[in-house]
Amino acid sequence: MAFELPALPYAVSALADAGMCQETLELHHGKHHQAYVTALNGFVEKHAELQGKTLDEIVTFSHGKPDYAGVFNNAGQHWNHTLFWPNLSAKGGGIPGRLEKKLISDFGSVDAFKDQFKAAAATQFGSGWAWLVLGPDGKLKVTKTPNGSNPLATGEGQALLGLDVWEHAYYLDFRNRRPDYTANFLNRLANYEFAESRLG
Repeated sequence: MAFELPALPYAVSALADAGMCQETLELHHGKHHQAYVTALNGFVEKHAELQGKTLDEIVTFSHGKPDYAGVFNNAGQHWNHTLFWPNLSAKGGGIPGRLEKKLISDFGSVDAFKDQFKAAAATQFGSGWAWLVLGPDGKLKVTKTPNGSNPLATGEGQALLGLDVWEHAYYLDFRNRRPDYTANFLNRLANYEFAESRLG
């Protein structure tokens, strides 16, 4: 069974007032994410050992294997973007109570969490992702990964929020101002209710 591009959980114009224009979503979802899905399906057709595996299984199987670098890059990016779309909301930015308490407990304050997240996004050189992760120790932490990697591959825990810091994610809206894009995400676009639902 071929992998498919997931539908956006909102209209392509829904996030424009919160800082992500329709053209960004059309290109990012309809072109970039679709390209990862198409490439991944091509790899699965060629590699019998990948057939019948779930996306999670392909990500973990191909991680760290040079012969499967193309597989990992495209599977990882499909996984990352499948999380990315629902962690955006036109009414984002508000943090529900259970997650807020956990952020304060593990980071000291919500602002401290945001500062760590901004630093991770800003210091990820080149393309990659910034993450809010629930670690194996039950503590929240901020991490970052290069290119198409993610916390599933690295074993760092359950991803609650992921921010795409590849330039195609923000260039139309923020040009080269990645810190402004990150701050806008945290304060206006981040779907913290979705993040809280992944706490378990």
